[in-house]
Order: sequence, then C-alpha cells, then structure tokens
Amino acid sequence: NIEKLITATTGNPVLLLNDADAAGIAEMEFGAGKGRGGVIIMLTFGTGIGSAIFVEGKLLPNTEFGHLEIRCKEAEHRASARLRKEEELSWERWTERVNEFLQRLENLFWPDLFIFGGGVSQKQKKFFPWLKTRTEVVPALLRNRAGLIGAAIAAGKHFNR
Repeated sequence: NIEKLITATTGNPVLLLNDADAAGIAEMEFGAGKGRGGVIIMLTFGTGIGSAIFVEGKLLPNTEFGHLEIRCKEAEHRASARLRKEEELSWERWTERVNEFLQRLENLFWPDLFIFGGGVSQKQKKFFPWLKTRTEVVPALLRNRAGLIGAAIAAGKHFNR
C-alpha cells in the first residue's frame, strides 16, 4: 500500500488518486454528471485515454479502459488525442477510431452517459457530429480543471472524515 508507505516515511497523511478518477469525481460533483444516476463513464483524451466509471454515483477506482485491446492495439494507441495529431488524422477519421472504443465500452458496461474530458472537451463541435453511440455523450463542463478540482474534493473528504 503506497499511501501507507509514503505516510510512514514522511510522517504526513497521503492520498493517491488516478487523474481520470479525480476528473470524474469533479464532473460528478459539479459538472456534467451532477445529479445523474446509472452507469457513467468519464474518458479523458490526451497523451493516452484515461477513464473513470461511476455506478449510481459511486466510483470504481483505478480503471484503465485505455488499455483495452482494439484491433490488436491498446485503445489509447489508436484513439488518443496525441495520436490524432501525430498521424495527422482528420477529426472525422479520428472519431471513427473513438467510435470503435466507445462501442467496446457500450458492449461491456451499457453506460447511461459518457463524459469526454481532456483537451478534446473544448473541441466537441469538431467531432461530436461523427460520434455513433447508443449512449449519450457530453463534454466535461469543468474542462481541464476537472482533475485539480476532483483531487481537492477527494482530499477534503479523505482527510476530514
């Protein structure tokens, strides 16, 4: 348990949190997931693909859906925002890859909502028209600040219990 090890070594309390989990916590508390029930999946598209899943508002921590295999590659090696730029993919072509990833998640979890975070959350008009999902998809309302806000929320709840 790394939290206990760091706490014992430094003498200070520690909370470790996955960055996508932190972003999801913020979106569930103050953003696009506020007041929503069911299964909600937060996805952050950047260098890789981060993920957080909430069931009836409760976080299942440390998911790594970006590592799901799609066409013999990890999803984040096919559909990250970084790859869109590196491979000079059009938004439409990139969204085809994102759709494959979302379809896999839909088949596994039957989510009620996808929340898109990371840098792409500010560019939804460029690719949302090509999304083909049975699940509602919305951009993160807190944008790139979601991770910081979520970490503060988690720390407040953890250290003030």
